Amino acid sequence: MSDYDNGTPATSAYQLARERLQGEQYRWVITGVAGFIGSNLLQSLLELGQRVVGVDNFLTGYRHNLDQVRELVGPLAWRCFDLIEGDVRDSAVCRQACDRADYVLHQAALGSVGRSLADPLLCNDINVTGQLQMLDASRHAGVRRMVYAASSASYGDHPGLPKVEQHIGCALSPYALTKHINELYAGVYARCYNLDAIGLRYFNVFGPRQDANGAYAAVIPQWIAAMIDQRPLVINGDGESSRDFCYVANAVQANLLAALTDKRAAVNQVYNVALNSRTSLNELYLLLQELLVERHTHLRDYQPHYAPFRAGDVRHSQADISKAVSLLGYAPTHDLRRGLKQALRWYEQNLAK
Repeated sequence: MSDYDNGTPATSAYQLARERLQGEQYRWVITGVAGFIGSNLLQSLLELGQRVVGVDNFLTGYRHNLDQVRELVGPLAWRCFDLIEGDVRDSAVCRQACDRADYVLHQAALGSVGRSLADPLLCNDINVTGQLQMLDASRHAGVRRMVYAASSASYGDHPGLPKVEQHIGCALSPYALTKHINELYAGVYARCYNLDAIGLRYFNVFGPRQDANGAYAAVIPQWIAAMIDQRPLVINGDGESSRDFCYVANAVQANLLAALTDKRAAVNQVYNVALNSRTSLNELYLLLQELLVERHTHLRDYQPHYAPFRAGDVRHSQADISKAVSLLGYAPTHDLRRGLKQALRWYEQNLAK
């Protein structure tokens, strides 16, 4: 059984993929490599003996994320990593990165609903033009496959739960629209240029090296930082909005499975990456309090504050993951509690003042 008890067989598709990588070295490109998910992909691939070219302009990524990966993988594995400090909107940068590449994991994006509402032109420029440049560089380089970060935001105002890949609604933000356009462009490049591409619709991914600072921080690191530092924790709305929180190890698994699958029916598809679970913001707060209070006793009497709903936010989000399970062999190893317990020490060490 896998660590997350979901009935998967002992020899999972992910275990087989990891064994394949341990036996053969490929050349990977990771855009947004200094970001949260990008740096976790980098760590996993280097630990598996792979060669990686990373691209980042450090607009939202951090050098200290790469420093942490270097410390974790050691100097020998780190020699297999080359960094291109550049922008995915620059065609020369994209072509340099994709030269002789086998697989591209395109994670670079301006990934925030709030920021897209504040600056829709920048969001479109990075998310749409940047992905188009990477698609074109990938097809000219003849890469085997491009896996790109899609988003659950693409479901927009569609009321159905759980979310099924073929049913989406109207976009609720410029960010959501750009991520849907990413899927459309990938489909065009598959049909017109025979470029294999797979999109992964992430649902509220969390874990080590996730940013807690600034107005666009993700909820879990932002809340943990506030709780540890005894600052106000703000819940937007009544707290009954729900999300399908997904630990980053599950997202890493989905990327590697998507890149390496030999099933033709699995290629040129979009997949949900989550747990098929819903946790309300109120439930999330109580779980964080439970996990933190033993080492931070001031949290026994700590209470959140409530504020109005945020523009562009969806009320509920839950993923149907059956497509990824059946076609990719996706089998999440971490539910919310296990993911939080595994990440908590990093959060405590890196998010407090």
